[in-house]
Amino acid sequence: MRLVDLNTVGGIGANSIFVELGPFRFVIDAGMHPKLSGNRALPDFRQLKDLTLDFVLLTHCHLDHLGGLPVLMRYQPDTCVFSSTASKEIAPRMLLNSCAVMKRQKFESGMSELPLYSRKEVRNLNNRIMPVPYNRPYVFYAHGDKIVFNFQPAGHVVGASGVIISYKNRKILITGDVLFAPLRTLSGAQFPRGNIDTLIMETTRGMTERTSSFDRESQIDALISTLDKGLGKGGSVLIPVFAFGRMQEILSLISEARSKGKLRHSPIYASGLGIDLAKMFDSISRKTGLVNFRKRLFKELQVQPLPRNLETGKLPTPNSLYVLSSGMLVENTPSYKIAASLLDNGKNTICWVGYCDPDTPGGRLLAAKQGDLFPFDSLNFECRIKAQIEKFDLSGHADREELVQFALDINPRVIVLTHGEETARNWFRNSFKELIPRTRIVDPEPLESYVV
Repeated sequence: MRLVDLNTVGGIGANSIFVELGPFRFVIDAGMHPKLSGNRALPDFRQLKDLTLDFVLLTHCHLDHLGGLPVLMRYQPDTCVFSSTASKEIAPRMLLNSCAVMKRQKFESGMSELPLYSRKEVRNLNNRIMPVPYNRPYVFYAHGDKIVFNFQPAGHVVGASGVIISYKNRKILITGDVLFAPLRTLSGAQFPRGNIDTLIMETTRGMTERTSSFDRESQIDALISTLDKGLGKGGSVLIPVFAFGRMQEILSLISEARSKGKLRHSPIYASGLGIDLAKMFDSISRKTGLVNFRKRLFKELQVQPLPRNLETGKLPTPNSLYVLSSGMLVENTPSYKIAASLLDNGKNTICWVGYCDPDTPGGRLLAAKQGDLFPFDSLNFECRIKAQIEKFDLSGHADREELVQFALDINPRVIVLTHGEETARNWFRNSFKELIPRTRIVDPEPLESYVV
């Protein structure tokens, strides 16, 4: 098997891997780098210009795995995409939102190549995505040969999949982004153990150590307690979240806490894409039973959409909960605008519930100190940090120790490290060298070819 990491800058970004296995050529994911713009944000699809792909495997619909797919398919007109049933439904909505974001970026930056694809291309792409139910092997015939792939629930987010690929005597497991622990809205990953030749695995949390006393439920209890205290002192609370997955999970936790009398009532605001996706979750839940979410939750909680015309420095309603994207306070997003309006009041609170890139406004705010002057550049506004800043570990990715144990359980001949910064991959590589020294560890450099 030959593979090439098409993510030009490495780390976590435009996730995409080209694989050649026997006569079959395919790509795993086709993402877009969240910190780059224009063509620089894409995988290097030029590596495939003289090739015809047999198919593309989509592990899930976060844009760092999905966002470049319309561009790839433009150059592969005869290729189809295989995904989970849920991802088939979610992908077009995520890509249409990406189109809208790129149009706004073009207006702001003047970057001529934006948007990288059109709404029409997204609609056409939807006809080329073939849904494959979980745990139902799919046999693909071509070149007088066959290859089998089997999508497995990966936790993480609705529709996320690991994929087991079987070809002749080889069996490869691609974890994608994986979470073994169950969520309120979603069961954890359910990967088979044993009989795997090659493991292609994520390494996101390689530098995050958890103590043996860590308990996810305790983190949830602490979050709910912080929300209640923040509201109790007359303040507002902002929870920056990703619109896909995390917003619906947090609203489920809020609903549960209210029903148990642990969280007082207050107005709740959410932002547009997350509300649209919640309706899709409801549909997927009814069709498949794989998601524990109903859109009636919005009515029960009386969730309101955020007003369109926000006045910088002024909250729409005081003493409220704001569950808004983006999860990293990316400029000009709803969470960014509300943060600017509540940061300079000591009664208010911002609660982080997931990873925040240090180069984003959210990452910079987490690194700042109370009393610092914090700039909101795109709003031409700055204020002192007076609000309470809290962080809770409710990651959608598996702990590094869980992934190591999983690898030990299946004892593969080869492990390929993906989806992690250099320091995170180094931790996994060093751990595996000590624990399973006979296993070959491959940490692919961008655009280099590896035979495994």
